[in-house]
Amino acid sequence: MNEKLPPDWDPRSAAVLDDQIAAYDVMRQRCPVAHSEYLHWSLFRHADVLRVLNDHQTFSSAASAYLSVPNGIDPPQHAQYRRIIEPYFNPQRMAAFEPVCRKIAADLVQSLPPSGEVELMAAFAQDFALQLQSAFLGWPTQMHEPLREWTRKNHAATLSRDRAAMADVALEFDGYIKQLLAVRRAAGADAPDDLTTSLLRERIGERWLGDEEIVSILRNWTVGELGTMAACVGILAHYLAQHPELQQQLRQQPALLPAAIDEILRIHAPLIANRRITTKPVEIGGRTLAAGERVTVIWASANRDEAVFGDPDAFRLDRDPAQNLLYGAGIHVCPGAPLARLELRIIMEELLQRTRQIALAPGQEPITAVYPGSGFSSLPLHIQMV
Repeated sequence: MNEKLPPDWDPRSAAVLDDQIAAYDVMRQRCPVAHSEYLHWSLFRHADVLRVLNDHQTFSSAASAYLSVPNGIDPPQHAQYRRIIEPYFNPQRMAAFEPVCRKIAADLVQSLPPSGEVELMAAFAQDFALQLQSAFLGWPTQMHEPLREWTRKNHAATLSRDRAAMADVALEFDGYIKQLLAVRRAAGADAPDDLTTSLLRERIGERWLGDEEIVSILRNWTVGELGTMAACVGILAHYLAQHPELQQQLRQQPALLPAAIDEILRIHAPLIANRRITTKPVEIGGRTLAAGERVTVIWASANRDEAVFGDPDAFRLDRDPAQNLLYGAGIHVCPGAPLARLELRIIMEELLQRTRQIALAPGQEPITAVYPGSGFSSLPLHIQMV
């Protein structure tokens, strides 16, 4: 093991946390496979990240102390869980959910002040993520505030690497979900016909899914959705505020939104990293890793690799979508990508159609989020409604 290696960088230094994306750009050039006490081995290059994603025999996804379905499970069991999960994001379900998504997005945009400044993250982006995910899963509105607070505590515990706090946060979430499952079981045939109830009817092989597996799936959908979706909305709104000509073009040509959204989120990643663990000694990027080493895959760097994208800040709508790692790649590519793309397209359609101008608030600087978050913790904007 390489625990005593001198660090190549400090992911929690003020310089890195002040501007994560710029710091990762530097590391990609200076030390593309870097060791630190906090993140262990970090990979910054697109080619190295792809190698890890496609070699699950050497780089295991089972890097968490907690059951993580399906993203923390390796083949062959992984495929069994994917067969259960993927139908929840099929085109039929997305089409059925679109009107619900549209109503939530339209109501939120209409609740913005007619003209003036708004702090977009707390007043809009976080509410959008909470309302959308709760509606998709069939959860009551009473869950919104507990989930908001739980997301905050989960972020703080992850940043501090406080294992006791992380365990407490996980236990708290498990309690919420097990209560929802108990209510549905008690209701029997009268249980709500929603996704959470549907999971109670799923089998893996010859047995029913257990509560721990269902809780893990719902935790993954919630953890993976709430913070990341809010970050996406903030990143997109900030980018359009900085680029008024593109903002106007997308108002006039909304068909360009799907490609534009993916490209903006390539430039500024909403999800910073994922973890793997080596199963055997391996050389990557000129460094030798022993078996059992923890590896951090830095999406926010790989998606800006000059070797693949040229100028990483250049906005282009003609890029090869297969190179964009926004939703991952390989067998662990995000199963919820269709839902995320639907939600982001609709919120941006509604925001652009119902506003004349989205601009940065004069005299107020956005506050960037810090690892493990991305985007902005505070985003003051000046919005003029139609």
